[in-house]
Amino acid sequence: MLKTRLCEMLGIKYPILQGGMAWVSTAELAAAVSNAGGLGIIGTGQALPDWVSRQVRRARELTDKPFGVNVMLLSPHVEEIMQIIIEEKVAVVTTGAGNPGKYIPALHAAGCRVFPVVSSVALARRLERAGVDGIIAEGLESGGHVGELTTMALVPQVVDAVRVPVVAAGGIADGRGLAAALALGACGVQMGTRFMCASECTIHDNVKQMLIKARDRDTVVTGRSTGHPVRVLQNKLSRLFEEMESRCVPPAELEKLGVGRLRAAMQDGDVEMGSVMAGQICAMVSRVQPVAEIIQEVVTGAEQVLKNNWTLVVGE
Repeated sequence: MLKTRLCEMLGIKYPILQGGMAWVSTAELAAAVSNAGGLGIIGTGQALPDWVSRQVRRARELTDKPFGVNVMLLSPHVEEIMQIIIEEKVAVVTTGAGNPGKYIPALHAAGCRVFPVVSSVALARRLERAGVDGIIAEGLESGGHVGELTTMALVPQVVDAVRVPVVAAGGIADGRGLAAALALGACGVQMGTRFMCASECTIHDNVKQMLIKARDRDTVVTGRSTGHPVRVLQNKLSRLFEEMESRCVPPAELEKLGVGRLRAAMQDGDVEMGSVMAGQICAMVSRVQPVAEIIQEVVTGAEQVLKNNWTLVVGE
């Protein structure tokens, strides 16, 4: 059975984390992933503390396995959300858009493992010094907010730079991706886009169908001029964003255009003027299927790839 030190650290069966995507990663999806042997993660985004509290308690009703919460450190509610996580003794916290350093002592005291998402070696080193338990190295192939390095380039450099476990993210959808991540030195993977088409994912069916129909070059990165580039599926909104950026519209006006667009897509099903954040692997998602089936396909596929590659070494 495929098992790494990440599994032992987090108390999970398979080295697979589900990305904490805002308006996507609800308690239902997170619990399903945890029940299937991975680590489900609730995405908080800009959500209100009461919503986060309800989601954590709902996840506890749906699974007795470990699960996590993703915290966007730029959220205006970050202090209250961290307190909820500490009080509820959530097993794992993943973070984005900042340094979780000041929260680490309290999180550790509550038994929480801290895994920040990074897009550079320098940040990975800084956060290791701050006391994090692991690093999620995310390449620009991912959906949502992106950095500048690809997963293939970033992961081995982060692995070489830190001693804590490294999880690879960005552009991973199947067993080949998991096997490749392990070959690069990672202890596991985080997948987001693949889980968007899980049966247990509560996003609008319009988004799921858009993902299923997507081709390999259907994502674009918008918002580079704002300093917060985001990968999305092309639609009317992305084209408008690109047109405004070409006219050098002030970043503040561009940021205003994006307010509420993610929820409009994921919850209301507006796939034309909503922000459909998705990774470059979207064309590899071909159908809606249960979480347990997705995870089993990924694990079985990785084991087969690793066995096949072993025969290249031993010559059998």
